Amino acid sequence: MLMTVSRWSAGIVLVLFNLWVKLDAHRVVKDYAWYWGDFFYLIDQELTFDGVFEMAPHPMYSVGYAGYYGISLMAASYKVLFISIIAHAAQFAFLVFVENPHIDKTYNPPPPRKRMTEQDSVSTSSQATEPSVASASTDEPLPQATTSPSGPPPSVHNLLGFNNLDLYRITDTSSILIQLLVFALTVLTPSTPRYQFLFVANAAVWRLVFSVGIGYLLTEQSDCKAWTRHFLKYGESPNEAWNQWKGTYHLSMIMCYASFIAAVWKMYTLPADWGYGLVLLRHVLGAGLISLQIWTSASIYESLGEFGWFYGDFFFEGAHKLTYNGIYRFLNNPERVLGLAGVWGAVLITSSGAITFLALLSHILSMAFIQFVERPHMQKLYGRSLRQDAGLVKSLKRTLPPTLRQLHGSVDKIFDDSFEFIEDLIDTARPKLAAGVNTFVKDTTALFQTYPARVTISRIDEDLAGLDSRDYALEVEGTDSSSIEECDKSTGREGANARVPLDRRGDLKNLVFEYGSPIKVKWTAPLNHSKKDWISLYRVTDNTSREVSRVSSQGRWVATNEGFYDNLTCEKGIVTSDIVTQNSEHRDVATGEVIFSGDKLFWTQGVFEFRYHHNGKHNVMAISRPFEIRIRRFDEESFEDNQASVEKSLLPVVRNCFDRDPEIAPETVEEQFGSLVERDGKFAKRVVFAVHQMFGIEFAPEVVRADGTVRNLAWRICNAKRVLAPYSMTRDGATTPTEAHEKDEE
Repeated sequence: MLMTVSRWSAGIVLVLFNLWVKLDAHRVVKDYAWYWGDFFYLIDQELTFDGVFEMAPHPMYSVGYAGYYGISLMAASYKVLFISIIAHAAQFAFLVFVENPHIDKTYNPPPPRKRMTEQDSVSTSSQATEPSVASASTDEPLPQATTSPSGPPPSVHNLLGFNNLDLYRITDTSSILIQLLVFALTVLTPSTPRYQFLFVANAAVWRLVFSVGIGYLLTEQSDCKAWTRHFLKYGESPNEAWNQWKGTYHLSMIMCYASFIAAVWKMYTLPADWGYGLVLLRHVLGAGLISLQIWTSASIYESLGEFGWFYGDFFFEGAHKLTYNGIYRFLNNPERVLGLAGVWGAVLITSSGAITFLALLSHILSMAFIQFVERPHMQKLYGRSLRQDAGLVKSLKRTLPPTLRQLHGSVDKIFDDSFEFIEDLIDTARPKLAAGVNTFVKDTTALFQTYPARVTISRIDEDLAGLDSRDYALEVEGTDSSSIEECDKSTGREGANARVPLDRRGDLKNLVFEYGSPIKVKWTAPLNHSKKDWISLYRVTDNTSREVSRVSSQGRWVATNEGFYDNLTCEKGIVTSDIVTQNSEHRDVATGEVIFSGDKLFWTQGVFEFRYHHNGKHNVMAISRPFEIRIRRFDEESFEDNQASVEKSLLPVVRNCFDRDPEIAPETVEEQFGSLVERDGKFAKRVVFAVHQMFGIEFAPEVVRADGTVRNLAWRICNAKRVLAPYSMTRDGATTPTEAHEKDEE
């Protein structure tokens, strides 16, 4: 009895809803459009989107046939249901093959041809990627960075769709092979509990990869253009990065859904009796939900195009303009519900708890992707111009009574509040978790201090008696970089007292040397010093003791005298030894000079010191003044695409990186690098580190070897700077839209 009342109630509601849709549609379009007047007469007017036409796409064909299914419910007949489905499908066929072509021809004429002056003055407009935005064009050319002087022709070889399948393209070939492999594994393996678990786990993993992994990559791309920078690092163009991204996203999406379908196949069993209970109805509804997801995905792709489907505005900056058409006229985020209808259709068909888990996981991850990946990027890109309520929400609000309208909140607001609550909960719990970890560390440290177990072994020579460390001294000389000594001293972040010039008590200034330049060390020792004394280079923070060096020099040491070590490498760098001179106290002392260069240097920035050691041991007799190795940052404000200034700044750095060896180090910007650069990767790695510090551009070592000259490398740096200019935070770069900027655009 209850089931009968429910069926009739739902059926009557659907019939009444169908009647309201027809009446409201007639109110909007009048007799002229109701009877296909625009097939016979052309009136100069635009398409009207009001009332029910703002609530659903093609309401006369979609929700306008809800009454058919209401009659099927009241009749409780599968025959009537199937007749309704066939009739509905026939109407959709009429829409696709008759009405839509006529609408496109009548109301969507091709845009006028652009003249050369217009093409030069108008920037390429990109389509929006978030499901709340769709562009008015679906065949938009591949956009370029706005500062790039030229770009490739429009892409006509799209990736999605059977008509775009190209077996000469590795992405398409890989997709087909992967799907064939998944199909073979699914069909050839038994549906035992073990295999069912493996297939469900595989589907869950690929859903995590598709949602979390892709979301992480897009977040990094939005924040710092990490994906594009990776390909620029290896000398590729932004277009190559874009093509590789499309392939990565496409393959991960295929694996996500192929593994889900395989899991559904493993969990599904054919019913023994199709007429038992709601078995047939579940299959019909499940197939309907799957069809709904396919239609939703096709509508999203039709609205966004290839560029928007693959989140193109995460990769290219341009003159973005928000337009809402297609399915986005009615919904802000169609994939939030309709875009995952198929997975819930699979739940109805299989009636499996495992598939329900996968569907729930997919839905949660998809909503999190929208909230934490798409929405922040769209807000950063478009600001307040984002639409709050879609057409469906507006229609529902207008139909509600005033009292209920005040209580009604959009679906987006409900989800926003939920995610904000989760974010606040995580932010609140994070300090407590950190405090718990700190307490654990403190307790553990106190325990070890209470019960110490420490053994200290120091290498102390026995013949130190009679030697005075005051008789030893080290002086450092190098290629001075004093012009940048005071840079970054006052950044505006300090207090008022710290911004005044340094008050030096004496004439000694900080020692700042060029990156990779040879450093000369002059040593002084008593006449009876050990012939096995040695000098090594350390970071200032490497050794806490001033008496004994407890850190290995890692080959960065030079002997004071020749012929006392079996290792010839340690003698490389000796200039003079045991030159007798008089010190300030008019006593005879031994002096000498050594040069640290090449592999004996630290190829990084920092503060360093030299240490003089006694008799092949680690006892320290003298420590030099600390000195700094710093790479001067290239002035962004004076860049202005000046390749000559880049070449001038780059040449001495490259020469230092190549140890100033005449066999490999260039004398001019046009001179080729020596062949040793090709064989030994350390030289190229030194250069890419320096380029990264000077210009903020990260290259791969292979790029240095491929360019072969300073001029080619400078050109590549300038080109990379032009490409990344819209993503930078400099004065010329793109920034987040401001309210004033948005008002100007309006």
